Amino acid sequence: MLAEGVSPVSLERAATQAGYPVGPLQLSDELNLELMAKIADATAAAAGDDYEEHPGTGVVRTMLAQGRSGKKAGAGFYDYADGRRTSLWSGLATTFPETDPIPFEDVQERMLFVEALESVKCVQEGVLTAVADANIGSIMGIGFPAWTGGVLQYINGYEHGVKGFIARAGQLQDRYGDRFAVPSLLQEMADKDETFV
Repeated sequence: MLAEGVSPVSLERAATQAGYPVGPLQLSDELNLELMAKIADATAAAAGDDYEEHPGTGVVRTMLAQGRSGKKAGAGFYDYADGRRTSLWSGLATTFPETDPIPFEDVQERMLFVEALESVKCVQEGVLTAVADANIGSIMGIGFPAWTGGVLQYINGYEHGVKGFIARAGQLQDRYGDRFAVPSLLQEMADKDETFV
């Protein structure tokens, strides 16, 4: 979303107001952008011709080219003094210029929905075999907002349930692309009025 022109302040606030422990830019700095680039390179090598680079990888590479690899280096999306985060890097405004703002709710739900949809794919592919594992793991492992009950419970509890979630995912897909396409398992569940249990 940063590459699309979403304000870095909006990104950070949308995440924390949605219930994430920290914003995605702060988290990226703490994880280290060099590590993120290495993971992308390893993924590309493993996937071969099937690899489709995530738009965020371009942001990571741009930041690395600017010599900003994260908190450990003292410079990332944020500036640091004596190892302490001070403020967002002022160069973000010129490196990733802001465009017309998108609705704040869309910024929040793009974060929530993409993680929920990827989790449904994991269930569909047999990577996740228990709903509780997905829900607890998402909260304790990746910092998914606790108020949701976890990634799959978020779908169950969305306004009008699974069908409401699918309708909203369709809106997000129309606006922001196929990352928000609904996996067939979820559509089948909606057709049968099922939820994740």
